[in-house]
This record gives sequence, structure tokens and C-alpha cells, in this order.
Amino acid sequence: MASTPGGGRRTRGTRVHVVSDVHGNARDLARAKDGADALVCLGDLVLFLDYADHSRGIFPDLFGTENAHRIVEMRTARRFEEARDFQRGLWAGIGVDRATAIETAVRKQYAEMFSAFPAPTYATYGNVDVPPLWQEYARPGTTVLDGQRVEIGGWTFGFVGGGLRTPMRTPYEIDDEEYAAKIEAVGEVDVLCTHIPPEVPELVYDTVARRFERGSKALLDAMRRTRPRYSLFGHVHQPLVRRMRIGATECVNVGHFASTGRPWALEF
Repeated sequence: MASTPGGGRRTRGTRVHVVSDVHGNARDLARAKDGADALVCLGDLVLFLDYADHSRGIFPDLFGTENAHRIVEMRTARRFEEARDFQRGLWAGIGVDRATAIETAVRKQYAEMFSAFPAPTYATYGNVDVPPLWQEYARPGTTVLDGQRVEIGGWTFGFVGGGLRTPMRTPYEIDDEEYAAKIEAVGEVDVLCTHIPPEVPELVYDTVARRFERGSKALLDAMRRTRPRYSLFGHVHQPLVRRMRIGATECVNVGHFASTGRPWALEF
């Protein structure tokens, strides 16, 4: 039971916990649904490189922390071509096939992440995820959605995964047209769940990285047209604004789960 503003009592409705940008935090993911009816995950399960702790992730496991320091410095300064050249040299130096090594490391992380998902979980991809592998690791109780809808507690949730093209060239970046088509396929929903935010400066600016991440204009247009109750997303780890209303829609960055270990709660 829960209290009403007038001091009375009402029957508890549905509680959904929402996480995004898990980046290897399997320990907290395993208990992220505690106290809720369902867990929603907005992607980025893989940890390639932790910008807060350069010793964690696939990259330092392969090339060491010192090289991780250097690649973070280059990327933060937006010297992306220099960073790519540096990485090519590192791969040539260890003499292993890049694609095979990365897939092996991603598979190891996915085995741990998907084992940690509680039931029921509804999940979509982030921009650093590898979608073809998800169906191999998703267990009963985990539903993977992308450009699709599902009903939870009487409300309709729509899911659109991935990110848009950037100089970072992360694994699941797609063209604007493909992304817009998935938004269109979802249609009218109560809760629109995406990995990236709508294209609004306050929502896409990262105050620590000091740059604008890519948001979606198609998502913003769909929100204004279909008027969902909520737009939930992640991707921007330290946003200038975490929550704002756009028309009828409450837009919420649900947080950087890798660092906080805390889900965002939606009750209805």
C-alpha cells in the first residue's frame, strides 16, 4: 500500500525499475529489480573502457592501463583519427585478430550480464552493444526489443535501441533513416524507451566530457506528435539536465548505472 497526498491509502500499482549504461556492473544488475514488478534495461552492457577507472574494461585487459590513459586522453581531446592510428599500432603489436579477440571478450561479459538479469527483464541495445550476440545469451524471462512494443502493468512501452553515427564508431551506430524507421514502427506508447536522448541541448550535453553527444531529432519529433507520458533514456553519463518536460512528455535520463548501481523507479 502507498499513501495518497490527502493522507489516505491506495492499492499499490505497478513499479518498474529502469537502468541504462550498465557497462559491466553485474553485481548491482542482479538486484536492480528488487522491490519492482519488472526491470527495463536501456543498453550498453559492454565495458570496453572505463573513463573513470582506466584499469577496467576490454581495452586495458588487452593493452594495459598506461595505453588506456593515452587513448582516453586522445578521445577526450576529440583526436579520433590519432586514437584510431594508435589502436591499429597496438593491435599490430600483439599479433592477434582484432575481431576475434573483441568478440571473445564481449561474449565473456555478456555471459555474466545476462546471467545477472532478473525476471522479467525487458531490454534494448546500447550503442556499444553487439546485437547479433544477444539472442545467444538471453535466458527465459529476458525479452529483447528493438523497434517493438510490450505491455507492462497495463501501460504500453516502446523500445528503440542503438545510437546514431559518430566519430567514435561504436559497434551499434546506425543511420538516421534506420533509427527514424524504428521510432515510427513503435508508434503511440505510454513510455518510449531508447538508449539515446531526444535531440535537446540540455539533455545531450555531458558536463564531464564537455561535449554534446548525439541525440535523435526523430525521437523528439515523435514525442511531440504522439505525446507519450514518459521518454526514458541513458547514454549521456553526466548530463547537464537529467529531467525536463517537453509538451506532455516527461523526459528522464535514468542514470549511469555502472557508477551508481541504482535503478530509476517508475510507478503507475
